[in-house]
Amino acid sequence: MPRRKNVEKKVRVPDAKYNNLTLAELINKIMYCGKKSTAETIIYNALNIIQEKEKNDPILTLEQALKNSTPLLEVKARRVGGATYQVPVEVDADRGRSLAIRWLIKSTRSRSGRTMAEKFASELLDASKGQGSTVKKREDTHKMAEANRAFAHYRW
Repeated sequence: MPRRKNVEKKVRVPDAKYNNLTLAELINKIMYCGKKSTAETIIYNALNIIQEKEKNDPILTLEQALKNSTPLLEVKARRVGGATYQVPVEVDADRGRSLAIRWLIKSTRSRSGRTMAEKFASELLDASKGQGSTVKKREDTHKMAEANRAFAHYRW
């Protein structure tokens, strides 16, 4: 992050099938070793599974899952006079979405058995209903921020 110039945001390209920026970000995060076509196959198969199970638009399910798993608060370590405090801070919208996507992928990979597309579809369905390990991670983050509310005056 330069001190003098402002950093220009990269122009993001939406995905090919649904023309959705969030989906493109998700594909890029799930990608391993530059294999974008494999990541796209996983995501699109997961969305097809969701469409078969729910009988509605899978993009709406994805958006609801991200909304339910996006944190509003988080804690950051702040060093004051030799002691380190966990200071609660509000999360920016871009960072919140990025954290939610990261948590979704991590909890999907930690699920056992089946194919990656099936695991991702079931994780998205759980998150859209307000259940699952991704939503639990968000609630744990909020609880930690609430518990450390006394140190909020150390915010910078």
